[in-house]
Amino acid sequence: MKRKSILVLIVPVCLGMTVSHAQQVIRLWPEVAGATDKDTPTLTMYFPDADKATGAAIIICPGGVYRGLAKHEGIGYAQFLTPYGITAIVLKYRLGPDGYKYKEISTDAARAIRMVRANAQQWHLKPDAIGIMGSSAGGHFASTLMTHFDNGDPSSSDSIEHISSRPDFGILCYPVISMGPIGHRVSREQFLGLTPSLELVKLYSNELQVTAATPPCFLWHTYEDSSVSVENSLEFARALAENKVPFDLHVYEYGRHGLGIGDKPPFANALPWTKDLVVWLKGRGAINVGEEERARIVTPRTFRIE
Repeated sequence: MKRKSILVLIVPVCLGMTVSHAQQVIRLWPEVAGATDKDTPTLTMYFPDADKATGAAIIICPGGVYRGLAKHEGIGYAQFLTPYGITAIVLKYRLGPDGYKYKEISTDAARAIRMVRANAQQWHLKPDAIGIMGSSAGGHFASTLMTHFDNGDPSSSDSIEHISSRPDFGILCYPVISMGPIGHRVSREQFLGLTPSLELVKLYSNELQVTAATPPCFLWHTYEDSSVSVENSLEFARALAENKVPFDLHVYEYGRHGLGIGDKPPFANALPWTKDLVVWLKGRGAINVGEEERARIVTPRTFRIE
């Protein structure tokens, strides 16, 4: 098939009350003749002001049951993160209704990490400070990369594929984690198909795939979430603890599924989890802090759920 070079579009983007640096929309894969928008995964870049940039980047994976992408879990998060000096990158990945399943969908997440890491110098990023963030089904998507990453393929003719796809940290918001009974049926059907094998269900039940190499994680959920059970976050946290992977787990009593930040720029009334996330990101060095504040920050530690 005829291939062309990766397309980069640059347009201005409004961020809160000010205009951020240029926004870039970048194809993940070389263009294929005849491909439509639904066949074309992209990264949309939101850069912080240069004097605030910390070098950290977060790839944001919106939820939407693997059949859509929720805007408030994409650009909304990007608008929240960039004022803290983080480069926010919204990933548009391929979806179930368009004929894609786990093999193609999961490669989009891996490719996103590789591409950002490959361009770290050009984008003034730290190659060891690239995280992934996902909500709902996007949380399953993100946790899949956190538990199924690889070190790259040195034999590939594509130099980007030589690079590790391991995220340096993960942020999971009311995530689908399991493809089993505690998971979400429609997300499972869109990701794995209507009749997946038991082996495939187990492979992509990410609470069963955690190892000591899984990156540190921030998780939050609500007890009264009636769409995606809080058991998903609890089971993932339990697996992280058993493998001695640092994590920060927050379970709030009230709140429906799909809350997102719960506010719009300038985020004066953002939900409490956002404040907890900022503290965690400061502790991990993704957000710059002064020496006095640094001394007050408790570095995230594991705890065991019995």
